[in-house]
Amino acid sequence: MRHVMEMVGKSRVVVENGLVVEVSEPEVVWCPLFDKMRGIKEISPAEVKKNMEFRIETFGLFTPDRQLDGFDDFVGFGASETMMSGLENGIIDASVSVCDGAGTVITKNPSLVQGMGARMSGLVYTEPIPETIQKIKDRDGIVLDEKTAVIDPVLGAKKAAELGFKRIAVTVADAETAAKVRAMQDEYNVYFMIIAVHTTGLSCAESEKIAKLADIATLCASKHLRSIQPLLQVGTAVPLIAMTQEGRALLLERAKFVKSPLLVNTMPLPYLPEQKQPRDLI
Repeated sequence: MRHVMEMVGKSRVVVENGLVVEVSEPEVVWCPLFDKMRGIKEISPAEVKKNMEFRIETFGLFTPDRQLDGFDDFVGFGASETMMSGLENGIIDASVSVCDGAGTVITKNPSLVQGMGARMSGLVYTEPIPETIQKIKDRDGIVLDEKTAVIDPVLGAKKAAELGFKRIAVTVADAETAAKVRAMQDEYNVYFMIIAVHTTGLSCAESEKIAKLADIATLCASKHLRSIQPLLQVGTAVPLIAMTQEGRALLLERAKFVKSPLLVNTMPLPYLPEQKQPRDLI
């Protein structure tokens, strides 16, 4: 049973049968989010391995013991938190995202979206774990392919539209996928709320395409996405930005439920304090 995820510092981690068997050198040496949450001052393969083992032991990632309930907000503004609030309050009526052990998942259950995504990083490859798939189905989730656990946002978006959903959030990690999803809108008479995730290392050209195609993007440690002028920005260290009015509405909906005090102000964007940015941006 093999699974591959890119995580802290865009290090590629391979997990087999619940054990971390491979960790690549990270491409980013410091992340303000993981410094704040986990006290990681310098990202190294050893720190990445420790973090992955923590997720496996505590939350059951890549194992039959995968937890999908009881997740608090990991961050104020994250992709899963934003989709969760959107589902709770009718801004969107379904989401298409991924989960280890299941691949692409369609759901209208806000709690499930957060349960799958709160501790999930850039899932590259996963194999089916029957126990995880059953837990998702029990929580009103639809696994795109139970036999292969394929990761395919395009087919997931298509399936969600065929099921009758009309405002569908879809997480994507590249411009080609975003373009294919956006191209299906008229055919199915739906709106796809495209959220670009896992964007570290996107080229300048790819970033420009994402800015034209996506509603929301997580900036991760992307140097080029940080040059985009958005309609709305939330956060300053690892921000989410909205490029469309639809994306702005979804992020503002999320803002209603963030427990920390918020400052709402008009100003030139993006606003990126140098001391808060990941090192090194790529």
